[in-house]
Amino acid sequence: MNLLDCIFVIMIRFFKSLSFAIQGITFLLRFEKNAKIQTTIAILTIALGFWLKISNYEWIICIIGIGIVLGAEAFNTAIENLCNLTEPNPNPKIKTIKDLSASAVLIVSMSVAFAGIIIFLPKFLFKLGLLN
Repeated sequence: MNLLDCIFVIMIRFFKSLSFAIQGITFLLRFEKNAKIQTTIAILTIALGFWLKISNYEWIICIIGIGIVLGAEAFNTAIENLCNLTEPNPNPKIKTIKDLSASAVLIVSMSVAFAGIIIFLPKFLFKLGLLN
């Protein structure tokens, strides 16, 4: 196998993996209410960032925050679905696992929300003329 063939095989594997990831994102956005809410908030955050002309560093924080929150939601959904698959009946241990998974999303979301407040609130108040 020559170098070109190796590169071709690697590319095929990459695009196959990418298609699985896109299927996961599609599932998340079609069936998970919280992911829809988080995506809406992400879009509003991006629009607000353009309107308030946030700095490059602030954009980095926002983009990483959006990715972490949506990634945490994807993990939470995967864990919940796996739990439901392994134990369809009520089980206190499964409940604890699901609660811990959901709490991770809440912790990340609150941290990112506080970072967003620090970035956006002063700029928003200045834009409204309430802050000099």
